[in-house]
Formats: sequence, structure tokens, C-alpha cells
Amino acid sequence: MPSPPKTFYELELDRLHRDISLPAKQFMLIRQSKKFMETYYSEKIELNDLAEAAFMSRFHYVRVFKQVYGITPRSFLRDMRISKAKLFLKEGLSITESCYKVGYESLATFSSTFKKSTGYSPREFKDFYKNIKE
Repeated sequence: MPSPPKTFYELELDRLHRDISLPAKQFMLIRQSKKFMETYYSEKIELNDLAEAAFMSRFHYVRVFKQVYGITPRSFLRDMRISKAKLFLKEGLSITESCYKVGYESLATFSSTFKKSTGYSPREFKDFYKNIKE
């Protein structure tokens, strides 16, 4: 009995695995760490802990993650947090609430990171979407 055709996602995973030529265990651990960041982005996530969970040194982990996803784990987490913060600000949450909800411990750090990533301060972004709703 033939197996069902693979989905696009399964085909893409096969291609990545073939092109990157990582051991299957490492590839799986990197994917799990990305999923962990997607799930627990609001928590304090340390690079050393991610690397340790993947049974790799910190430097090897960063290198392999970047090889698989084209971006460092720190950049991935930052971009995801800013993306979530934009959603929260659009929904009407305060800047402070959004900051802490996405895992930043400092409002100043959040604001400067947000501005570097989007080109707008959180206040400008929030006011822009507030005016659109009205």
C-alpha cells in the first residue's frame, strides 16, 4: 500500500535536512528549541539554557540555528517579541503591559529595540493605530 503524499511542510523539512546535512538528532533539537522560543517567548530565555538543552556548546548552537533558519536565536526571539508587541499595541494594551507581556524586563530596552526594529517608537506605533480605528 503506497504511503500518502507528503505535505509541503514535510517536503520542506526533507529539503532542509538534505541541504544542511546535519545529524537528524541535531536538526530535531534545533527545531524543538525554536518551538520552545515560540511558546515561551514571554519568559526569560537564556541562550546558554537553549544550547544546553540541545546538547551543544553556545557557539555551536548559534551556528547551527543560523544555518537552519538563516537568523541567530537572539534575533529570532527579538523579532518574534516585537511582532507580538505590535499585536498587543494594536489591540489597545498599554506600552508597559505590552513590554512585560512579551518578555522584556526594562521599558527603556523594549522601547529602543522596538524603534530599531520598526522605525517607530511604541508610542508612535500605538497612536498611529489608535487614529486608524477612529
